Amino acid sequence: MAGATSPAAAANLAGKSGVRVVVIGDPGTGKSSLIVALATEQFPENVPKVMPPTRLPADFFPDRVPITIIDTSSSPEQKPKLIAECQAADAVVLTYACDRPATLERLSSFWLPELRRLQLKTPVIVVGCKLDLRDEQQVSLEQVMAPIMQSFREIETCIECSALRQIQVPEVFYYAQKAVLHPTAPLFDQEAQSLKPRCVRALKRIFILCDSDKDGALSDVELNEFQVRCFSAPLQPTEISGVKRVVQEKMPEGVNDNGLTLTGFLFLHALFIEKGRLETTWTVLRKFGYDNDIKLRDELIAMPIRRAPDQTLELTGEVVDFLRGIFNMFDIDNDGALLPTELEDLFSTAPENPWSSDPYKDCAEKNVLGGLSLEGFLSKWALMTLLDPTNSYANLVYVGYPGEFSSAFTVTRKRRVDRKKQQTQRNVFQCYVFGARGSGKTSLLQSFIGRQPSDALPSNTERFATNSVELPDGTRKTLILREIPEGDVRSLLSDKESLAPCDVAVFVYDSCDEYSWHRARDLLVQVATHGENTGYEVPCLIVASKDDLDQCPQALQESTRVSQDMGIETPIPISVRLRDLNNIFCRVVHAAQQPHLSIPETEAGKTRRQYRQLLNRSLMVVSVGAAVAVVGVAAYRVYAARKNSSS
Repeated sequence: MAGATSPAAAANLAGKSGVRVVVIGDPGTGKSSLIVALATEQFPENVPKVMPPTRLPADFFPDRVPITIIDTSSSPEQKPKLIAECQAADAVVLTYACDRPATLERLSSFWLPELRRLQLKTPVIVVGCKLDLRDEQQVSLEQVMAPIMQSFREIETCIECSALRQIQVPEVFYYAQKAVLHPTAPLFDQEAQSLKPRCVRALKRIFILCDSDKDGALSDVELNEFQVRCFSAPLQPTEISGVKRVVQEKMPEGVNDNGLTLTGFLFLHALFIEKGRLETTWTVLRKFGYDNDIKLRDELIAMPIRRAPDQTLELTGEVVDFLRGIFNMFDIDNDGALLPTELEDLFSTAPENPWSSDPYKDCAEKNVLGGLSLEGFLSKWALMTLLDPTNSYANLVYVGYPGEFSSAFTVTRKRRVDRKKQQTQRNVFQCYVFGARGSGKTSLLQSFIGRQPSDALPSNTERFATNSVELPDGTRKTLILREIPEGDVRSLLSDKESLAPCDVAVFVYDSCDEYSWHRARDLLVQVATHGENTGYEVPCLIVASKDDLDQCPQALQESTRVSQDMGIETPIPISVRLRDLNNIFCRVVHAAQQPHLSIPETEAGKTRRQYRQLLNRSLMVVSVGAAVAVVGVAAYRVYAARKNSSS
């Protein structure tokens, strides 16, 4: 495996139409002379204090990307301009004079800390100018720069040059361009001298995609196909043998009877990078769609489907079948659950495990060993699709799904239409869970995913719980519970479309605490009012938690009365501690499946409804009266016509 970037490919693959290099450093270190010597290939006699922008043509370097070089002044009055230029730079060339040790010391005492203070993410090339004037007794460049590079990892490389003698002048800007088009930092950990995890994950995915026969190795044919795809040139048999021989000498497990193994494939790329051939690895990554962050480029995973606020995306049957297959493939011990190590292996071809942090980390049921069941696995994908379809699709691609975005997801019907048709075709329902702090919201979520209330950590942050629910008819639906912290309700309802993604709302109150009921009632009225005002009404249920403890009679009586007044089901008593949940999750799904029922009506809503009914009746009376009048006029005209004809 070998090759260089094709002449016109680097800029396109890196997403760069040009590279902007800014040259900075102490006065008199040779900045302007360096630029002139590069452009004219001779040492200038008279150099201006600051050179105007200098543009090198696209064919100046092999990557065929034009470079614009910006000279700067280090005078105090020009500092704002210098800062602006650095912030607009793709790469920074930082100079010191080989014959002036004080300028070298200023790199770590001023310049590099200043660049860090500006929070620049651009690579830095440290350049020692006036090499011809350096004292022969001075220590080598490696010895001088090693401690500086150790402290400042943003330094891409160091080089010495002489504008007078034309020594390594073009190389300075070649390295600057290379640092932009083929950066080291995303690929390689200089300190550990190894490929970075995200690079390993991307290369592993590429290896698997190229291993057509899935035998765990790249055969000579597969290696050649890989070479042609990435570098548009085949490998000769002797070259393939040479590549495998190099790997086998350094790492015997890198080659087996079937060909180059993943270990050998990764070793080769580490070897290329160590030898400074980063363009080889970058060409491979970019041919397979990766950007400079080693993630798939946005245009490859962007969501082309438009949808209304009350429409969501769900996984298609094709994708669910694919995910079942992936689950079984990585369930090595065939115990019906993915252990954390198996799940990590499944996502080892993605930039990172997308479920390692909130809201996905603890949102689904696990067994005693921490294993995730198939239902929990599919439920997490459903949640990720609901919250972030683009990320869901990207991770489908990372784990090997070959289809297009349009084949992965289906767009649900608008919830408003569901209410009019009095039915829904959805398979995934989202339930907002409201209630005062301490009412039992979190315990309800924990019980849904098989955990004890004691497992719940106090939190004022939003959390999710997702699982499948088996209905009496034997079908299964995915239910997603979203706990809304009490303090977030005002902010949530300030958004007109905040209830659009909600299929059903649950209001939990502590049946032992009258205040808890009053708060749940107020939240119910707020949500109902918001729905009436925005058109995004949602079915609502009241849940009376802690039913195993002493009840508050006032709360029980009033909650029953309020539910009747608002036209919704009477409160559902549950006891999470006794695991007496009164079939609550089936009831939530049932309410979501009948979106025209269980919609609460406030007093203001009733008044508006009665007014509309009265108005409609009045319009009907007017319409009937108008129709009678029209018929009367017509009858009179017929009578008049007959009378005239008879006379």
